[in-house]
Amino acid sequence: MSGLDDLFAATRAEGRAALVGYLPAGFPTVDGSKDHLRAMLDGGADLVEVGVPYSDPVMDGPTIQAAAETALSGGFRLKHLFEVVEAVSSRGGRAVVMTYWNPVHRYGVDAFARDLAAAGGLGMITPDLIPDEADSWMAASSEYGLDRIFLVAPSSSEERIVKTVEASSGFVYATAVMGVTGARDQVGTHAADLVERTRVHTSLPIGVGLGVRSGDQAAEVASFADRRFCPGHGCFLRHRRRPGPVRRARRRLPPRRHSRLTFRNCRWWSAYSPCDDPSQGS
Repeated sequence: MSGLDDLFAATRAEGRAALVGYLPAGFPTVDGSKDHLRAMLDGGADLVEVGVPYSDPVMDGPTIQAAAETALSGGFRLKHLFEVVEAVSSRGGRAVVMTYWNPVHRYGVDAFARDLAAAGGLGMITPDLIPDEADSWMAASSEYGLDRIFLVAPSSSEERIVKTVEASSGFVYATAVMGVTGARDQVGTHAADLVERTRVHTSLPIGVGLGVRSGDQAAEVASFADRRFCPGHGCFLRHRRRPGPVRRARRRLPPRRHSRLTFRNCRWWSAYSPCDDPSQGS
């Protein structure tokens, strides 16, 4: 049974999409990232993705790269990741880790899975790992009860989608655009089609990420994702050292507006972009 099943059962029962936040661990500092992630929970996030800062990213846009560089230059190490995840789980929140594969490989796949589970993490999103090459992760995730969240893209063939969803648990991550993370003026034109193509092959929730910038765009994603799906809306901050604005954001919104992911009145929220200026992308 997936550790995320209860979450998506609850959002389906409420007739809404899940709100998913993202922040690199260690940004702006290790303790600061704990505070900001707790603020996301206070602000109503159903799930948070805790990113692993990495020096050679392939999917991160310039904003997340800058946040990762800040974390690494501040002394972030993988041991700190598990501290940050534990800060979320001890608060009663749900967390998955989002990471490239090399840090996991270097740490030791079994050891990484063991320590993530011990910290209360629920699973891992692996942007550069495909099921064909994931035997060690499949075994370790099964051993420690972690969800495997693989990615599908607009370029994925039907065969690739089938293989990906069969290996996944928790939810499937659908990338709304080809390319790197970052704010766009509109939702990727192939996002809805990708969700429909993927839905044919799985009953898992499908999270849509990359390029979802605003509350209006998140609501658009929710419109083509039925109750079985989880439109992803990454919410985080850059260079705002205090988590107070995140907590205050939730209080400014009516309950139903929040439940539909429309943070249109809050200038602090930006999809997959820890930005100073909401007009800047990641």
